[in-house]
Amino acid sequence: MNNESPILALQEQRFLLEMEYNIDKEEFDRQLGERGLERLAKRGDAWLNVRFSRSYYNSLNQLSVEIIRTQDLDIDHNFEFGRPVEIVMRSEERGVRSEERGVRSEERPTPNPSLGRGVKGTVSFVDGDRMVITVPDGTDIFAIQTAGTMSVQRSFDETSYRLMFEALERTIRAKGRLGYLRDLFYSHQKAETFTFRPIPFPFLNSSQAHAVNEVLRAKDVAIVHGPPGTGKTTTLVEAIFETLKRENQVLVCAQSNMAVDWISEKLVDRGINVLRIGNPTKVNDKMLSFTYERRFESHPDYTQLWSIRKAIRELRANRKRGDRSFHQKLERLKERDVELELRIRNQIFGEARVIASTLVGSANRLLDGMKFGTLFIDEAAQALEAACWIPIRRATRVVLAGDHCQLPPTIKSIAAMKAGLDKTLMQRIVENKPEAVTLLTVQYRMNEQIMRFSSNWFYKGKVVAAPEVKFRGILDLDRAMEWVDYSEGRDLLEGRGEKVEGRGEKVEGRDYCTVQETASNPSSNIPLPSTFYPLPSKTPLPPGGAGGGYSNLPEAQKALLTLAEYFVRIGRQRIIDERIDVGIISPYRAQVQYLRKMIKKLDFFKPFRKIITVNTVDGFQGQERDVILLSLVRSNDEGQIGFLRDLRRMNVAITRARMKLIIVGDASTLTRHPFYRKLYEYINDRS
Repeated sequence: MNNESPILALQEQRFLLEMEYNIDKEEFDRQLGERGLERLAKRGDAWLNVRFSRSYYNSLNQLSVEIIRTQDLDIDHNFEFGRPVEIVMRSEERGVRSEERGVRSEERPTPNPSLGRGVKGTVSFVDGDRMVITVPDGTDIFAIQTAGTMSVQRSFDETSYRLMFEALERTIRAKGRLGYLRDLFYSHQKAETFTFRPIPFPFLNSSQAHAVNEVLRAKDVAIVHGPPGTGKTTTLVEAIFETLKRENQVLVCAQSNMAVDWISEKLVDRGINVLRIGNPTKVNDKMLSFTYERRFESHPDYTQLWSIRKAIRELRANRKRGDRSFHQKLERLKERDVELELRIRNQIFGEARVIASTLVGSANRLLDGMKFGTLFIDEAAQALEAACWIPIRRATRVVLAGDHCQLPPTIKSIAAMKAGLDKTLMQRIVENKPEAVTLLTVQYRMNEQIMRFSSNWFYKGKVVAAPEVKFRGILDLDRAMEWVDYSEGRDLLEGRGEKVEGRGEKVEGRDYCTVQETASNPSSNIPLPSTFYPLPSKTPLPPGGAGGGYSNLPEAQKALLTLAEYFVRIGRQRIIDERIDVGIISPYRAQVQYLRKMIKKLDFFKPFRKIITVNTVDGFQGQERDVILLSLVRSNDEGQIGFLRDLRRMNVAITRARMKLIIVGDASTLTRHPFYRKLYEYINDRS
């Protein structure tokens, strides 16, 4: 097989990334122009009517504005550290002046929030309903404080694209080590390795121990392929720990802040000094204590530095005309400021053994000039190749961990995806260098029946269940997997809010899900209602998104009824005492939002709300639950399944369950696809 030209391939990647950028930007502008803030808020891309809390300079001398969300508190939002945002303001005082000029309030012009007029900034912290936004120096804080109404909406993220384009250009032109790695990754030339006898790791299984040894042997590249539940993070943490016995410092990256936080927390638990660049998504004292900002402001010299910066601001604010000594005073203070900041920064970085950031975050100016012996990229199969090249320039060798049989990168341009933008660097290396890949083969999460289908379909049957989980279950003689065939609800499209070919009993303009009393566990004290939940026949649907616009309301009702019946079989007290946790998953965001709404309204689930999580497949990545209920939504006569053709997402969905997997879906629609047909047959064969 001929080697692929790395220069031509990377130039093609750049072209496809430009396609993705254009589609992403066009879609963002369209949504901003057409949907307005209320629809953006329902999608989690805006906060309406926020309240100003305070403004201040943070430890890095950035002007910051803290705001509080006051409505739509139950809607999950998409704000996180580093995201660009815009504060949109409407001033009541301007309206008063307009009225004084004789302009009626209904006639006077008002800014359209969807057009994006306001103060641009960057999210530096978000926790629950509190957000801190860094804004440019000179921002009119008084205008923000006195705004009549104020909202915050996401801005288009130009920075990430710019950094990926720069990384591709740098890699195309690269000489030296970066050029060598580029050519190596695109060729079938074997990567170089060291030779030594295997190091024993008694607390790891044989495949995990082999993976750690392969990481230590690699001179250029190694891949840890971790199927669901096989202990990829445990293996990666041990590989990092062993690498630090040979190197002073390593760089650890991942695509998302959540993934960076997860691996960082495990490294801290292992006793490793981690320095987190970028604020964590999971906010608690433990996580915050290893961020650069927290280390910086807790340094003994920080008080002195803060005093100098305060003096600089006061000097500028109180400058007098004709003051000839102003520039001399300012320069002396600036020199002292830079000297102290560098001293603090060098000490913080000098003490850290692991520098952790997102792939894009590795371009942070704090890392300018830094080089690392080893770069670890976790969840590498979820990252665009261009994003991986951002930190690779800082490294001598690369270790990638992930599973290319699970979630792929998120891509909006169908044309770019079909042309190969979704092919990750990890996939490329797996294909070109199978000798660099170590598959973890023992999983510790799932009942063997749940695991077996995924193992056979995605991993050639090589993954096996550990003895301690092989037969785990909740009820005696229970089936680990069930498929509830429900075809009465036909697809409901975003914006229509109507049922297509639905067959539900109508009572006074409402569709009802009628429940028969079941012969349930006589010891159970959970009453199963005869009428489960009234559904308005024309229910406005929450907006979807990429793969998120479909909802099947009758199926949602059937799914929750099925879960309720299973709860009755288990018994309320046992569920509460043993904290049997449940995940409800749907590939479609609209279905997820409707299921959440139903859970909150149904009194039946009130005692169990703390142990039930409802989310999309992407939202459940890396998580697990005792019971998983999966609502597949699609139901039509043509056998169209759209988004469900992405089998990697289905692999994630069906492997979240430890002991029980319940799939609710229209078999007549779904089983026209070979994957779902095989899954349906597999489950029925074990009934």
